[in-house]
Amino acid sequence: MKILPLHPLSTVDVSDLERGPTDAELTAIDAEMPLIRAEVEELDVRISLLDRPVTELDTRRLRRARRKVLAARRDLTNRSGADAPEVA
Repeated sequence: MKILPLHPLSTVDVSDLERGPTDAELTAIDAEMPLIRAEVEELDVRISLLDRPVTELDTRRLRRARRKVLAARRDLTNRSGADAPEVA
């Protein structure tokens, strides 16, 4: 019995790896950077709470980090919504 892949195997074009990111890709990454930083900060707080009892101060730090993530997502969504074409 042969086992066949569900999808055809893909190959990576070496020229794509050598060219690096385009200006549009770098702009998109730059636009998402506040969200990425906020998510990393929240992850840092969560990691710091893994091996010790959670205090009231820790709870506040986690809530503050979570609010930053939500605010960054809201801002990113509002910016991308402003860039979208209007529907008549």
